[in-house]
Amino acid sequence: TGPSGLGKTTLLRIMAGVEIGFDGVAKVGGVPADKAAVPGFVFQDARLLPWLTARQNLRAVRPDMTTAQVDDALAAVGLAGFADHFPREMSGGMQRRLGLARALAVGPSLLLLDEPFASLDSVLALEMQTLLQGFLKQRRPTVILVTHDATEAARLAHRVVILGGRPVRTISDLTLCPSDAPVVRRSPGQIAAIAGQIAQSVQLS
Repeated sequence: TGPSGLGKTTLLRIMAGVEIGFDGVAKVGGVPADKAAVPGFVFQDARLLPWLTARQNLRAVRPDMTTAQVDDALAAVGLAGFADHFPREMSGGMQRRLGLARALAVGPSLLLLDEPFASLDSVLALEMQTLLQGFLKQRRPTVILVTHDATEAARLAHRVVILGGRPVRTISDLTLCPSDAPVVRRSPGQIAAIAGQIAQSVQLS
């Protein structure tokens, strides 16, 4: 997290191996990013292929998905029965769910999330976060989440890295729980306290 314009999205694109205009070498799991296993990537908007149905959007990233696997993936994000619907036939929230399902369909060991809950109303954002937490508990991938929402970071993160300055640098690095432990359900008071600490660090950036 950190102020806009620092290059947080660019950093995710480097990790995904799709951004190559930089000096140096970025490695994911010891492998150059552009040669590493394909990560799951959830963008700021749904980025669906509008001429494909929900089923076809999933198979665009994983062609070997069976009908049962597609149905299970859609059901997991609350889209049971919508396999043959096109994105234009879905609400914005449903499109976001499909975008998440598509990212998870590849069974990623690395999941990149670029403000995936931005512009959603608070109820839907919390619902999407709960869906994500369920997947993380089951699969345990490494996740990099970019967010401007301190409360979101306080609710979801093991560790929060606050970036700032020009050139960009790490302003603060907060470890909230061990990386090999599941994120426990934090109370509203705990979330508020952590979010306040994050917001204060961001202001200092």
